[in-house]
Amino acid sequence: MNSVAPLPPVVSSRHMLATLGITALVSGMLVVATFEITRPRIEANQRQALEQAVLRVLPAAVTHRSFVVTADQLRPLGSGGADGVIVHAGYDRDGKLVGIAAEATARGYQDVIRLLYAYSPGCECISAIHVLRNNDTPGIGDKIATDPAFLANFQTLAARLNPERSTLAHAIITVRHGKKVEAWEIDAISGATVTSRAVGKALNDSAQVLVPVVQRRLTVLTRAPQEAP
Repeated sequence: MNSVAPLPPVVSSRHMLATLGITALVSGMLVVATFEITRPRIEANQRQALEQAVLRVLPAAVTHRSFVVTADQLRPLGSGGADGVIVHAGYDRDGKLVGIAAEATARGYQDVIRLLYAYSPGCECISAIHVLRNNDTPGIGDKIATDPAFLANFQTLAARLNPERSTLAHAIITVRHGKKVEAWEIDAISGATVTSRAVGKALNDSAQVLVPVVQRRLTVLTRAPQEAP
């Protein structure tokens, strides 16, 4: 006579839900704990990367201080919070202002492009860019960070103010490759026009806001090394 195998115990849905809930809770706690443990290191790495980028676009600087730009104010970061656009002023060994570094963003072909650019108050020009983030097509769109001819656009890219000192005299624009004739124009990379135009838009959008305030409040920046604690 064949014996009948016993049926497996029935697991209640309440027990299953409780087990899933506990598992999800523990997993969530582990994720949060991992984030909290690694956050200081991530933030430190981000600060270090930014420091290196600032000194890269301002090679004559040996130190820098951060400031906050609002509609018509420029003040040291930390005096009144960071509710505005943060810029970084670079100084040489003698404490002389050598330029301003600021971030600029615009939509590229595939994703948002983030730049750090240098602005020189003396020549009223953009003197360098450094790509912080770019996910556009490898081998084409990423040339904005490596193409020597394209990067040459930003050695003395005009960002002069109008007579009223209220906005740029000429908007920064990107033109087709080989068509650059004006000091405020960017010669696009052949085959990467969309990405090149994103760079121009990012710089123009940022400079139109920041440059008038920086020029009006320039003494705040030039006095900064003497006033530093």
